[in-house]
Order: sequence, then structure tokens, then C-alpha cells
Amino acid sequence: MVRVAYEATALLGQRTGVGEFCLNLALALNERSDVDLIPFAISWRGRNRLSEFMGGIKVPSSRAMPARPLHRLWSMSNFPALDNFTESFEVVHGTNFVVPPSRAGARVVTVHDLTPLKYPEIAAPATLEFPRLIQKAINSGAFVHTPSQFVADEVVENFRVSKDRVVAIHHGSLEIPENLLAATQDLENDLTLRIGGRPFVLGLGTIEPRKDFLTLLRGYEQIAAEYPDLLLVIAGGDGWGSDGFRRAVDSSLFRDRVILSGYVQDATRYYLLSHAQVFVYSSLYEGFGLPPVEAMSLETPVISTRAGSLPEVLGEGALYFEVGDADGLAKQINRVFEDVNRLPELLLQGKAQASNYTWEKSAASMLDLYKRAIRSRPKQR
Repeated sequence: MVRVAYEATALLGQRTGVGEFCLNLALALNERSDVDLIPFAISWRGRNRLSEFMGGIKVPSSRAMPARPLHRLWSMSNFPALDNFTESFEVVHGTNFVVPPSRAGARVVTVHDLTPLKYPEIAAPATLEFPRLIQKAINSGAFVHTPSQFVADEVVENFRVSKDRVVAIHHGSLEIPENLLAATQDLENDLTLRIGGRPFVLGLGTIEPRKDFLTLLRGYEQIAAEYPDLLLVIAGGDGWGSDGFRRAVDSSLFRDRVILSGYVQDATRYYLLSHAQVFVYSSLYEGFGLPPVEAMSLETPVISTRAGSLPEVLGEGALYFEVGDADGLAKQINRVFEDVNRLPELLLQGKAQASNYTWEKSAASMLDLYKRAIRSRPKQR
């Protein structure tokens, strides 16, 4: 039995891609008989709320951990240790770029991508400190987990770390409960009523510069006149920089056919992914890319940029266009609609590719990494 202190702060509030990773890996680890999971959150305001978001996983009582002062202290020193706040553990997993210091436990930190380092101009300001904290964790002996080999190679290239301490473990794909998937067939809410059964192109994710929904909008505009019933639906909460995109939508000739739904809950998310005529992932840079994998698993055609890890993760299961190329995107959307002979093969390849990713596999590989980190930790005297 390996006792794992597991940081789940990303689950407080609306779940983003990091939150999906955090929850689904936790659920898979919790199913194992050889893992004792000890979830904790670094948050003062959310100090008593974590159990609401853990999907039934027991959250032991712990001392409150105010984020700002702790992050400030940890950026300068290895004090205070996580051991002062939680039950005893053998390894601590920092699931979102930062791993707390520990006196007795080994450490693993997940680095989802290197946006703050490679593309600081499109990174959220609060993340710009991450590269320094990553190197600090490495210097103090932490192992690095990445969601793709692409990001693992980037970490080795950009940080002072030996290759054998950076481990790529792919995420899983969401396994949608049958009862929830069935419920989406008759789902009725404000969004589905606005769609009204019309065909739609789907974009999914937080509205921020890295997701480049502006290129998705421009590509859609190029084909919208040819398909007068076709809608563009973008589902995701506002992130930093979303005002500029909203202004672009307001000035579009087809603004009446663009639906910005805001953040959506699971049932609506699955409805959109399974009912879209095509799912477009227009991202400028990705460390994994859960939404297109989910779309492929539901046999929805996927069109993606070649950014970052996406060719590695999506393989032959998607059509591709170059980053920022609205013309190329428009051609690929037309291809999905017009090349009816190619479409069944694409859907089969997509579903087969998505089946490679399961959270059970991720949890098994992560447990191996935990054990490796524990074995490598210097013996305490």
C-alpha cells in the first residue's frame, strides 16, 4: 500500500482540463487496493469544500493551507513542509506544476505543458512563475510527470534535469457512464433549445488566447454562407483575454449563428461532443488534448492543429491544419462534409486511437512512478 498525498486544488470550482486530469486520475488510483489516497487542497477559501468535488473519494481532515502565503514561502524555501498539514505519506504528487516540499516523502510534479516558458505572451499572468518553481522542485529531487512524450522532451531540453527523471504518462479518455450518455439523447436545456436540432461545428475549452478560437471563428466564417443552417458553438468559460474574442464575435457577419455557451456541466458537454457535425481543436499549443480524444471516442470527426503534442496523441484519428490557418481549417471542414467515403474510415481510426487511453493505464503507470520516486529518495537518518 503506497500512501499518496494528492493535491486536488484544481477541482475547486469549475473543472478545466487540469481538473479533468486531476479528478479522473484520482478516481482510478482510488479504485486500486495498493494505493491509499490522501487528497488535499492548497486554498483558504476552499479549505472545507474539497470533498464536494472528489467524486466520493474520502478527504481526510487536514490543517488549512492558505495558497498565497504558502506559495510565496515555497518559492523562496522548503518551509513549511507539507508534513505539517496532512496525514503521513510516502510520496506527494503536485498535480498542477507545483509540488509542496516534504521532509519525509518523495515528490512528483506534473508539468502539463511549457506555455509560460515558451509562449509567455499567451500565458495567464499567474502561471509565469511556474518555470522557476519547476526547476526548484527538480533541484530538490522531484520527479517530473508529463502527459506526452512531446512535453517530456521539452522539459529535458529546457530544464536542468536528467532524462531518466522525466516520465511521460498519457492521460486517459473519459468513459461516459451509460446512464449519463443515454440521458444526453433527450437533454433539454437553454443551450440545446438554442441549437434547436441544427448542425453545428463545436469548439470546447476555456476562452483564452492559447485556444485560438479566433481562427476557429474565421474558418467558420469562410464556409458559413455555403451551409446556411450550420451553427458554431463554443463551450467554455471566459479566461484571460476573452474580451477580444467576444468583440470579434460581435462584429462577425454571422454573429447570429455563433453560440457562446459559457462553462457547461458534464451532461451538456457529452451532448455537444456526441452531436456535433465536427469538433475543431484550434489550439496554438497543447501538452495532451483531452477534448479531441473524447470526441474521437464518441465517433465525432475531429479537426486539429498540429500544435505541440496533438499529432502524437491524435495520430491518424484526426484531420489537421496548421496553427492560425483559417483557410486550411475551412478546407478541412468542407472535406468532412463532402468526402462521405472517407468519413467512416476517419471515425474508425479516431475511435481506435482514443481506445489507447484509459485512466486505469494512467493510474498503473503513475503508481510505478510513485514507487520509483520513493525508492530514489535518500534514506532519512
